[in-house]
Amino acid sequence: MSVPFKRYNGDRKTCICQSLYIYSSQRFPLLISIYICSGLRFSALNLLSLPPPFLPFSARDHLSLVFLTVAFARCGCCLNSFGEASDTMSGGVGGGCPCPRGSSDGSMEDPNGDTVGTLNQNAGKPPRDHSVMRHFSSSSWSAEPESNINIIGLKSSPEQKSDLSLVMRSGSYSDKGPKQYMEDEFICIDFLSECDGLGANLPSPAAFYGVFDGHGGVDAASFTRKNILKFIVKDAHFPSGIKKAIKSAFVKADLAFRDSSALDSSSGTTALIALMLGSSMLIANAGDSRAVLGKRGRAVELSKDHKPNCTSERLRIEKLGGVIYDGYLNGQLSVARALGDWHIKGSKGSKSPLSSEPEVEDIVLTEEDEFLIMGCDGLWDVMSSQCAVTMVRKELMQHNDPTKCAKVLVAEALQRNTCDNLTVVVVCFSKDPPPKIEIPRSYRRRSISAEGLDLLKGVLNGR
Repeated sequence: MSVPFKRYNGDRKTCICQSLYIYSSQRFPLLISIYICSGLRFSALNLLSLPPPFLPFSARDHLSLVFLTVAFARCGCCLNSFGEASDTMSGGVGGGCPCPRGSSDGSMEDPNGDTVGTLNQNAGKPPRDHSVMRHFSSSSWSAEPESNINIIGLKSSPEQKSDLSLVMRSGSYSDKGPKQYMEDEFICIDFLSECDGLGANLPSPAAFYGVFDGHGGVDAASFTRKNILKFIVKDAHFPSGIKKAIKSAFVKADLAFRDSSALDSSSGTTALIALMLGSSMLIANAGDSRAVLGKRGRAVELSKDHKPNCTSERLRIEKLGGVIYDGYLNGQLSVARALGDWHIKGSKGSKSPLSSEPEVEDIVLTEEDEFLIMGCDGLWDVMSSQCAVTMVRKELMQHNDPTKCAKVLVAEALQRNTCDNLTVVVVCFSKDPPPKIEIPRSYRRRSISAEGLDLLKGVLNGR
């Protein structure tokens, strides 16, 4: 029996659904009547779970039922909804699809009566891509465009951004790890305005943090920790030209360390600093320490690891006459930028492939920015940036203590058999813990489950 495809005033999806309903009611009147009269909201897939007496179909009927099942699954409709709207459909009047997904308010009630769900079990592990919440299986059909599925609370409104209030809190932890000596240094100043001579010149809040991964002794790391902030604030470009001031301060600190006769100028250190001035945050890095921003559970790397094998660093090194052996600069150093190491840099004023100039990143903090993780390579050699952000966010939601978060990261790196010193600084931008990430159930993707596919296979095989 052929069923003519009537033209309706609704959209294409509605027309197909209406014609499928008319066709199914003619081919399978008994089944449709049972489902409609039952008053229950069964999906089309439940047709396939009926006992054998209700499936006296021919091979052609089986094939028709398969297409009908897939069509209903794609639309997300239930047969009961079509039964309630059958008079309207058979009369040739267009309109919206009667399924909940086509309703104007976009809400859907699940069998338990809930309309919105919360990610409770994995709140500390948000999805990697926050623009879309993906739930894919090997054989799923999309019922809704991905662009319409968003995580609640990820995008701040302009009103919320204007009321952004930053409260700096930090925690830190260090461990020498498997090494014999501890060569790392760090600094945490949550209230920079309380330092002598700085309060009148700085916006509020103002804070300063740094991680210095030393090698060949602790002299270079210790000297840089004690003096880098002083070189920044005393620079002629501070605070109007803050980027120039920071770059100049790194070079001046490097030269001052060389001129200090009481220190071993052959020792060296990486330098990673974060300077907070109001809602602006400046990250400066020379070496392979790393700063990572936690942005509603998503990791955003704010610094680049200066490894000799990095393409840009390799080109710079080779241009200045340096060579790379097995990932080491001149066969001696595993970083391409560092303060100190004057036995590699040579005489003062000479062009050296080992640079002390930092790369500076300037960002404006928003309400989505929750915390900052700063760590030496002992952490990042065994842990990804996203893993660290996920762990810190989960810990903050439990106890809201950045010091405990730093300890957890160090303990995890040790558990993963890191082979270096470990230093971690965690900076929170609010006094409150990160909020839970919620997703409305009305936007959950509908798909045919593995059980449904097994049932479908059974029907096709005549079982």
